[in-house]
Amino acid sequence: MEQTKTIKNKILSHGSTAFEPTLLVYRDALGFIVEVIEKEYSLLEGLLTKELTPAVEKFIHRTKNNPTSKYNFTSNFYKFPSYLRRSAISKGFGIVKSYRSNLQNWEDEKSKALAEGKFFKKKSPVLRVEHDAFPVLYKGNMFNRLSTDQAEVKIYKNNDWVWETITFNDKNLKNRGIMDWKENNPTLVKVGKKYFINFSYTKEIKLRKTKIIDQIIVSVDLGLTNSAVCSAMYSDGTVIGRKFINQPIEKDRMNTIIGKLKKAQRNSGTIEAPNYWKKINGLQNHIKVNTASEIIKFAETHNADVIVFEYLGKMHVPKGIFGAKKLRYKLHHWCKLEIQSKVEEMAHYRQMRIRRVNPKNTSKLAFDGSGEVKRIIKKTSLHLKVARPITQT
Repeated sequence: MEQTKTIKNKILSHGSTAFEPTLLVYRDALGFIVEVIEKEYSLLEGLLTKELTPAVEKFIHRTKNNPTSKYNFTSNFYKFPSYLRRSAISKGFGIVKSYRSNLQNWEDEKSKALAEGKFFKKKSPVLRVEHDAFPVLYKGNMFNRLSTDQAEVKIYKNNDWVWETITFNDKNLKNRGIMDWKENNPTLVKVGKKYFINFSYTKEIKLRKTKIIDQIIVSVDLGLTNSAVCSAMYSDGTVIGRKFINQPIEKDRMNTIIGKLKKAQRNSGTIEAPNYWKKINGLQNHIKVNTASEIIKFAETHNADVIVFEYLGKMHVPKGIFGAKKLRYKLHHWCKLEIQSKVEEMAHYRQMRIRRVNPKNTSKLAFDGSGEVKRIIKKTSLHLKVARPITQT
């Protein structure tokens, strides 16, 4: 399977406004192309990917061989780079196709509800023309690397497309284990008021094909008290290692901030409270990354072939939970999903497989597969229910 890693390189040589015109022109061009594809979608719908770009260019790009294009893209975006135009066409078709798919699903859902005599009040999807997209700088046409931390990029400056030399911070690829990975075309990305050159690296990785009887499995239980409890075992159930992972300091801080957030919302109504959410998201991200890293380290220590999680499914908030307790419940569920996603990504880099199992009846059924465990409920003097399993014959 093909794996991808993205490395962010901050641009050091230019300020926060140097690349703003480039982004604005690219996004305007993308909006223009989205409108064209939407109008001509009936003619473009059945085309293959290789056929799509020339077909759209016939509609918008005026050349010597195509002097009377239906839409005048060329005069509106003078000297717009060809590779950037084709990138915008590919992006725009994806936007329109997604909108059309959502619209069809909405129409099917509406017709089904009306057929059953139900009241349908869900709003129909709307095609957005303006998107916060970022341009891909194709090598040779838009991007030329000069050294490990310097490159020439083509940007929109003084009403013209010119080459500009930039300096960006160099990342150590050896420490990230991607020295032999293929480097793809970079992307110019804006985060806040800073600009980055993002390089994506790809490699074909073959996952392990160990026989089941020889596999070492790491089972992970994402719980409440501990972030995760890991158990390494052989295929016959012999446990060879166990690890408890927890972040008590971060969780205590999280509970405190959530309480302050809910108190502020009670006093001031429904407010966005960005400062509180910055801290919550930071702590949430730390818990996710730290837990995933510890799980992978434990799996590498025992040379695991498979990491097993429970299948979480959709979140169902129990009844009677409100306020800060409800928010903590939601954050905990979201953190579990993020941990599983992060571990899956890191495990595949190391040729490990991921499995998810249905946790239903895992306590109810006997471990040897003989069926449901019969239990006798006894009442003690303290009125506590004690379950004692009966050995099955």
